[in-house]
Amino acid sequence: MKPERMVYLDNAASSWPKPKETSEAVLKALLEVGANPGRSGHRLSQEAARLIYEAREALAELFGVEDPLRIVFTKNVTEALNIALYGLLKPGDHVITSSFEHNSVMRPLRDLEKKGVEVTVIRGSPRGEIDPEDIRRAIKPNTKLIALVHLSNVTGTIMPVKEVATLAKGYGVLFLVDAAQSAGTVRIKVRELGVDLLAFTGHKALFGPQGTGGLYIGEGIEKFLEPLMRGGTGSRSEEESQPSFLPDKYESGTPNTPGIAGLGAGVGFLLKEGMERVEAKKRQLTKTFLEGIRGLKGIRPFGTLDDSQVGIVSLRVEGMEPSELAAVLDEKYGILVRAGLHCAPSAHRTIGTFPEGTVRFSFSYLNEEEEVLYAIKALSEITSTRR
Repeated sequence: MKPERMVYLDNAASSWPKPKETSEAVLKALLEVGANPGRSGHRLSQEAARLIYEAREALAELFGVEDPLRIVFTKNVTEALNIALYGLLKPGDHVITSSFEHNSVMRPLRDLEKKGVEVTVIRGSPRGEIDPEDIRRAIKPNTKLIALVHLSNVTGTIMPVKEVATLAKGYGVLFLVDAAQSAGTVRIKVRELGVDLLAFTGHKALFGPQGTGGLYIGEGIEKFLEPLMRGGTGSRSEEESQPSFLPDKYESGTPNTPGIAGLGAGVGFLLKEGMERVEAKKRQLTKTFLEGIRGLKGIRPFGTLDDSQVGIVSLRVEGMEPSELAAVLDEKYGILVRAGLHCAPSAHRTIGTFPEGTVRFSFSYLNEEEEVLYAIKALSEITSTRR
């Protein structure tokens, strides 16, 4: 029997619903603009270019970036991370990362390792933490880059990015941050954090459509960061070599104008609401959930289980496979979550949940406390029935 309601708690995979501003901006770009930005001089092409630049400005404001042209658009965070990793690392270079990385980092690094790049993976704690001192001890004379997730997509733990950035700067090492889960969840100002490269996706907490993302490139980094792809940019058409200036150097091909317009609108929604308010609500939803399941027998949550865990809670129910629990939540209660390894097998090995994985509950700013309480009630009923 189909449940009477639906509660979407899979926002770490992709946020839903989006603010109405997002869909309105996408529709407007499709219905009223439609042209190719930068490829023509007519009014609709100029309007398309304006939509993209306004999205750059919104992201620059959100991340505290002085020059919006340092925001490069990609189709997702995976492409952004690939630009950074393949564009920087060469045979003989050394890179340091953590055991909590998504496969969007791990798979490129394992491929680069086969090509002569030395990779060190710092093992985190079962609670989901990384010790900056372990990173410091791993730095070598040939260390070129540290790549670290900002907020784990498995445990919801905020990593010590600022401390690692200070460490990297002291050793003259570049620092890449994967902000797939943190952008739009916690306040990010790149200068305060001290990061050189920040990769983000549009379709999660930034409330943009799928197929959008980007990379912040710090000042001067573009001089030695090779593009992943080369081709038409709408600029310097008389030259057959790739432009060397931002953002064109990394933005070959026609951009996803409707998607980027929607991303700009989603970011505009966050700016209007205020990141302090957004972060506070997501922290409260996480706290409410953790407190609500704490007394339930047979449930084991993962992570730090304190204020350093935001927006994501992974758990196991004794005697149930994650896939079984997720199916019951969906079919009986209408609660949509994600079960499995979450494209982060190394993280699950670290917390001891490989190969079965966990069931992940992930909260949006647009979720309400009542929905979280409903999920707690559902878990209470499920565990009581199991007993």
